[in-house]
Amino acid sequence: MFTIGERVKYFRERRGLSQKGLGELIGRSENWVYKVEHGQIPIDKLSLLFDLTRVLRCTVEDLTGGFLSGIGAGLDTEHEHVPEIRSALSLPSSLLPTSLGAISVQDFKAAVDDAWEVYETQAKNRYQDVGARLPHLLRQGHAALRDATGEDEQVALRQLISVYGLHQIWLRRVGEPTLARIAADRGLSLADNTGDPALMAAAAWNLSCVLTSVGEVQDSVELARQTIASCAPTDDSPAEHWSAYGALHLQAAVAAVRAAKGPAAWDLYRGAKKAAARVGSDRNDWHTCFGPTNVAMHEVHLTAEEGNASEALRVADTVEINPDLPLERRTRYLIEVMNCNRVQRDDYATVHVLTKLKEQSPEEIVFSPLVREAVTDLLKREKPLFRDDLRAVASHIGIAA
Repeated sequence: MFTIGERVKYFRERRGLSQKGLGELIGRSENWVYKVEHGQIPIDKLSLLFDLTRVLRCTVEDLTGGFLSGIGAGLDTEHEHVPEIRSALSLPSSLLPTSLGAISVQDFKAAVDDAWEVYETQAKNRYQDVGARLPHLLRQGHAALRDATGEDEQVALRQLISVYGLHQIWLRRVGEPTLARIAADRGLSLADNTGDPALMAAAAWNLSCVLTSVGEVQDSVELARQTIASCAPTDDSPAEHWSAYGALHLQAAVAAVRAAKGPAAWDLYRGAKKAAARVGSDRNDWHTCFGPTNVAMHEVHLTAEEGNASEALRVADTVEINPDLPLERRTRYLIEVMNCNRVQRDDYATVHVLTKLKEQSPEEIVFSPLVREAVTDLLKREKPLFRDDLRAVASHIGIAA
């Protein structure tokens, strides 16, 4: 398997650029390009990856070998449940429930809650399980909304928005950003019709996640900022509102730092920190996973994204991971810590975290670009102290030792 550095070299030479020329186009030195191409330093920031794809006129999948973010991203073959999901998302909403009889709002809510429970807690086969449910959940939701009256109508609408949110994150993880954006757009449109500011914040968070993941970071920041300005909670607002509002701040901070807007990112982070203090504890309203722990995790991420891995690790030493947080959030945070250790060339610590990742979330790490790049790099200089553990991880993610 080619490393990202080797792929950078291939596309650089295909464009006829020297190492110095490429470095100048992305604001880096010739020596930096040389070290990346020879595997001496990793590309440890997504913003750099996006800069390289722009200059080299290739895709993120080209540079990462088909692995972008999460399960199945950029695979040559789509997930088996994608065609049916695509078909459901392609239909007008009025046609979705035509094949279903009456659906009670309570039954629909129970089905949505169960699907989210599987996605957020099940370590194995959750993508297969949830993917099989999504088209039916979409039809159920529109049927429930069609038949609902009175207060049930609002409950059905909120659950349908939640279903679109589940579509968004599942589709993004299996490498279907276009479909993920369709789902997020529809959820935001439904939320906009309710006039509920908490729903608007949560739905905007979903769309901002999609925009950030595909590199449209400027649009992501702008969407988040405008929504933040329009849905600010008051002293009397419930914790759910403050939680969605704070989560949107965190997502905007990630987009801003990847857009090389460090001061804006940290200002948004401080807004999230204030919201977390108001919320007081870790929550998962609208499956945005917001609270003091996630805010602390984002401090690690923002610091690492700015290129200060040693400071990010120092901050990470102060973060106590809440085991009740969704599995994906805990896993993605550990991947961040793993990569910081890798940047610091602490091979033993890197392998230690990789082993924890394999045990905690064996499915989630298989297609993580940072995990694959780290393992490929470490296999070139494996030591007896960690050889067996490293090879176990390599075998698990399909890399020959």
